[in-house]
Amino acid sequence: MPGQGSVGERVRNLRLSKHLSQAQLAGTELSDSYISLIESGKRTPTPAVVRLLASRLGCLPEYLSEGIEPEERLHLQVRARHAELALLAGDAEQSLTWFNEILDAVDNDPELMKRARWGRARALETLGRGEEAIKALEELREEATRDRGRAGWLPVTIVLARCYRTAGDLGRTLALGESALNRLADLRLLGGEDAAEIGRTLIATYLDRGEPDPAHELAERLLAAGEPDPAVMITAYVEASRQALEEGEGGESLYLAEQALALHAGGDQAKAQARLRVTAARTLLPSGASPVDAGKALELLNEAEPVLSGMDAAECRIEMARSKVLLGEPSAAVRIAESVLADVTAEPRASVTTIRARLMLAQALVADKDREKALTALRAARDELAGLEASRATARVWRELGDLFGTAEDSAAMMDAYRKALESAGLRSSPQHSDIVVNLR
Repeated sequence: MPGQGSVGERVRNLRLSKHLSQAQLAGTELSDSYISLIESGKRTPTPAVVRLLASRLGCLPEYLSEGIEPEERLHLQVRARHAELALLAGDAEQSLTWFNEILDAVDNDPELMKRARWGRARALETLGRGEEAIKALEELREEATRDRGRAGWLPVTIVLARCYRTAGDLGRTLALGESALNRLADLRLLGGEDAAEIGRTLIATYLDRGEPDPAHELAERLLAAGEPDPAVMITAYVEASRQALEEGEGGESLYLAEQALALHAGGDQAKAQARLRVTAARTLLPSGASPVDAGKALELLNEAEPVLSGMDAAECRIEMARSKVLLGEPSAAVRIAESVLADVTAEPRASVTTIRARLMLAQALVADKDREKALTALRAARDELAGLEASRATARVWRELGDLFGTAEDSAAMMDAYRKALESAGLRSSPQHSDIVVNLR
């Protein structure tokens, strides 16, 4: 187990366990008063003194300075990697458990603590525990802002912006997202994975606010900057890392160097660009979009689909079905939506993606003049949606569900869905709120 308390407490506990006086521990090199100051926490021993005391106390210097034996530290470092792998594999619960265990065990290892806190925050986001994730990320961002020579501000800001959008704080999302994007532009990294990720968040936020023009402009800007060649982006990240180091941004420089290494190892550059294409396609597919825009969107989606898997691929195909409806091919849209549902319903529990697939199927069926099957799909979506936690994201889906019930001429179900949209957004259903529903996009 790690040593508890401070360096001084560990020195005192070991000294007493060995029945040594302060004078005996001090020997000829130190004074007993200096040992007293160390034990009381009024002096921090230098590395040389730590080594001397460790040799007399029969422990390793790392134990005195950090409370963790080298073997135990190695164990915790391995556990941190396993926690990160669990998160990448989709097991956020296990990942969170391991990161919490590391934080409980670590006494004085800043790098390991920072790694575990960062992993814990991302696990909380994945689990939908938004408020906890935001609190953890804000603490990391504040520390990084205060000490950019040691901590990376950029990656925390990118994830934090995404969390604020999920929480419905669109103003905060834009402030953080635009600051991150501007920094990436300064570093000439608009063609990389980080820009694609923060770009997706910003584009979706503009659409949430009913601002399609800036969403479309940003999508075009980032697509034009997208760099498919990993070698080019590796060079760009290396140069950006050097620039950040020259500017005194040590933490950011380290993060950018790690991004370059990740690309060398076969990182997700292509997947990031594919996700960006899906988000860009959405800017071309509002209700009533022209066949020309729907065709452009379909081209983007066809480029993205081969690179994507899992829920990312499902989201891509949902937008393909939407394109087909707008192109006047509802039967094709029905087939695509049904194929998505065949894949995603194998998941153990309903998700927003599953429900969006049902809504897309219903929209295609309405366009295909099959009202009864459309209502069946909408009712299934309603039942699944009722089981999800209320949030801004679910409010948007309830609003879309209400719109589709209206299109399918079920007025009672439409009004009930609108009421649920208001409740999910944290508003009580009342006449004066009836006009708010249209803004829950």
